[in-house]
Amino acid sequence: MKKYLFLLILIVLPAVLFSQTLRTNQNGNTRNINNQDDNKTVVDNREKPPIEDYKIISVENDTTYVDTTLSIYKDYKYNYLRKDNFELLPFTNVGQPYNQLGYSFQDVSLLPDIGARGKHFPYYEVDDIHYYNVPTPLTELYFKTTFEQGQNVDAFFTTNMTPRLNFSIAYRGLRSLGRYQHILASQGSFRFTINYQTKNNRYDLKTHFVSQDLSNEENGGLSPQANQQYSSGDDEFDDRSVLEVNYEDAETLLLTKRFFLKHHYKVLKGNDSTGNNQLRIGHQLNFTDKEYSFTQETAFAGYGNTYEDTSLRDEVEYQSVANTLYGRYQNNILGDFTFKTRFTDYNYGYRSKLILDDGVIPNRLTGNFLSVGGAYQKRIGGFNLKADAMINLSDEFSGNYIKAKADYKLNENYAVEAGIAVNSRAPNFNFLLFQSDYVNYNWRNTYDNIQSQNISLTLNAKKIANIEADFTQINNYTYFGLRDNIAENTEADSLVTPFQYGENVSYAKYKLKRKFTLGHFSLDNTIMYQQVLNGKDVFRVPDFVTRQALYYDNHFFERNLYLQTGFIFKYFTSYKANAYDPVLAEFFVQNDYELEGFPSLDFIVNAKIRQTRIFFKLENAQFLWNQNTSFSSPIHPSRDFSLRFGLVWNFFL
Repeated sequence: MKKYLFLLILIVLPAVLFSQTLRTNQNGNTRNINNQDDNKTVVDNREKPPIEDYKIISVENDTTYVDTTLSIYKDYKYNYLRKDNFELLPFTNVGQPYNQLGYSFQDVSLLPDIGARGKHFPYYEVDDIHYYNVPTPLTELYFKTTFEQGQNVDAFFTTNMTPRLNFSIAYRGLRSLGRYQHILASQGSFRFTINYQTKNNRYDLKTHFVSQDLSNEENGGLSPQANQQYSSGDDEFDDRSVLEVNYEDAETLLLTKRFFLKHHYKVLKGNDSTGNNQLRIGHQLNFTDKEYSFTQETAFAGYGNTYEDTSLRDEVEYQSVANTLYGRYQNNILGDFTFKTRFTDYNYGYRSKLILDDGVIPNRLTGNFLSVGGAYQKRIGGFNLKADAMINLSDEFSGNYIKAKADYKLNENYAVEAGIAVNSRAPNFNFLLFQSDYVNYNWRNTYDNIQSQNISLTLNAKKIANIEADFTQINNYTYFGLRDNIAENTEADSLVTPFQYGENVSYAKYKLKRKFTLGHFSLDNTIMYQQVLNGKDVFRVPDFVTRQALYYDNHFFERNLYLQTGFIFKYFTSYKANAYDPVLAEFFVQNDYELEGFPSLDFIVNAKIRQTRIFFKLENAQFLWNQNTSFSSPIHPSRDFSLRFGLVWNFFL
């Protein structure tokens, strides 16, 4: 209840604070006229600021502006993640994990993370947080229905306290009961940002705080009998709540907090407006705290033997503090040079050690290390080059990366971009150390660094197509898989455990995008072809994933209403999809079940009235005439037909 009260205050308070009508005196002063007795109607004839003045700024200072238009691409992003989920296959309920139809290896890092990647799909990374500069207060309200009881809301407000000081505050809340037993998702994400520059533009500060709680009830998927009942397509099981699940007493929870600060001071401001010969020194702080827990009232035999039969609880915590100092020199002829050094302190582990007959599993991995690196950037005409590199000066966690990108814009219709990303880092901490009340889920491993090399090429040709090619090679690929269970008196034939692949994994991905328009009708196409050249035993993706949107759009009522309606079709080919393990909150490689590719068809009716975008969708409409027997992962069904709607509403005060 407190969360929804907060949302109400967040939306209403700005309107109250800024809705007072002001009148300007002859001497230029303003006064409140709401309480005047003359009851005169005052019309505010002040010119509204252009939409381009409502700026959105990334942590790297790339700037765009608020976009209130409605397009088919806005529909693609109208989901809980607020991202295009073309390469993701959702589970039955909102807020649950996604199986992956494609992968990207362009991101780089030096330090392993906590793991529990199945819980990180809605997690806000540093690059996901934006900063703002607006001429008037701005509010955005996102709302979308969920499954059965609940709703998904994202409320956002930003304003400039002065022309150079901005803050924003936002909260995303989700509650969705779901149609199957014990899959309630209850999640919240709070964000707060500050963006500040001094009058002389010599000092710049960006900072944010993010707090997230991502809670899911877990049921372990359908029981063997329910799996057969679901696959039969019998109308008797249209009510999904009658299908038996493996258990109804488990929950996973990921709690995260992050404080981030990035600021710099221009020691030499530069000779002209371009900042020639500018020298700045800067500092960046990233404090991250994460806690992951799996709790269960009664042990499930399918996960093997346990140390405790009831009240099982696995809980792990992770903290990291990274301080980066950097200096940047900017020259119009030579380019921009940056040197940086980073000191990182990390702490991952559990409350106690685990003493076994064959050894001791420690409870902590702690330490610190120093990293050094540099960056370079240069623009020559339409050609732009960026490069970044760092290396850990540590024997315990060695690591390095090199990332470079070059793009060239020939004209408005043609542009090309090429990139390379080489990364060496340790596997995530849950591969190295894990403790659980389940006997099988206890290990302390020493693995070699995962070494990945990625090459990407993108061609944007408006009159032809947008083409993306991506090739990745991975050495020491680390994954979760299955091993035979040798323990007696247990129902589990195989158990999940970490592995490191001894051979190379080679993965190629090609994506083509093309939109055709004839009058008011449009056909938007996205086709992805993938090929695993080496490592098919441990790395699986479908060969083809395709999405086509055929729709009609037009303006009505003297252009006061923009309407968009049509169909979105998506399909992927069959493949041995990874299965999901709630204890780890990770997907694992399995060899027994091939996930049959299936089409999905959505019917959409979207509209825009002023700054309000309204979305109406019949999801998975193909199941209106065919019974759903498809899966998103082994023993986890795909989504049924549903009617969902919502809106995105921008207020410019």
